[in-house]
Amino acid sequence: MPGVPARIAVQIQPQHADYADIRRLCATLEDIGVDVLFNWDHFFALNGDPDGRHFEAWTMLAAWAEATERVEIGALVTCSAYRNANLLADMARTVDHISARSGEGRLILGIGSGWFERDFDEYGYEFGTAGGRLDALERDLGVIKDRWSRLTPAPTREIPILIGGGGERKTLRIVAEHATIWHSFGNAETIAHKHEVLDEWCARVGRDPAEIVRSAGVAPTPGRMAEQVESYSSNAQSLYDVGTRLFTVGLSGERYDDLAKVRELVAWRDTVNR
Repeated sequence: MPGVPARIAVQIQPQHADYADIRRLCATLEDIGVDVLFNWDHFFALNGDPDGRHFEAWTMLAAWAEATERVEIGALVTCSAYRNANLLADMARTVDHISARSGEGRLILGIGSGWFERDFDEYGYEFGTAGGRLDALERDLGVIKDRWSRLTPAPTREIPILIGGGGERKTLRIVAEHATIWHSFGNAETIAHKHEVLDEWCARVGRDPAEIVRSAGVAPTPGRMAEQVESYSSNAQSLYDVGTRLFTVGLSGERYDDLAKVRELVAWRDTVNR
């Protein structure tokens, strides 16, 4: 994507840590120079002890909005099924205002249809089918945008919508219609193919594909089990070469002190953006 700078995001996985550790990590990462801080919208740890320490996403985002000054913040990603769409729109607008510095908020509304069945079962939400959850996501995005247009005060800016997922028949169509940022997983070859499919959907719905920033996990893969990668920057470069511009690395409570590869990615970003 010519003209779009590379940016680095860190997903602070809110598991296996005290909140004080998470708060300190936010400050450290902002000082290092990352561009975006994400958490995730789950109710239980996704790896390690499944019943280990864990915190809720949106309460945390409101705290981050006060505790940070420069970075954008969001969930990678909010599960649309957990909250009434009108309420979620109002929550997002409120965090947008809390995070505002010099008049403009810093929230990214990351959203998806959900996939971790335990979250649904233990908190009393209907899991249903993948197709049904995607249909609900599409419906909710329309509701969210309509509610934003009617809230007083309005959001401080047009809140970016990040949609996660790589399904080629439904998810990427929804991305083409609604997203500001699209986030997925995979190697450069896989991502390049998905970009082509998304571009095709943009053509069908009358959307300029250049309006959608392409985002991907570098490693360990956010929201999935950790994978070993020799060089984060080399992986990021291969994704950059096929059009990715937002690069995310995940940190869990067991790895909050392991920031060498985050620093590596920030240095790489500064080099490619010169």
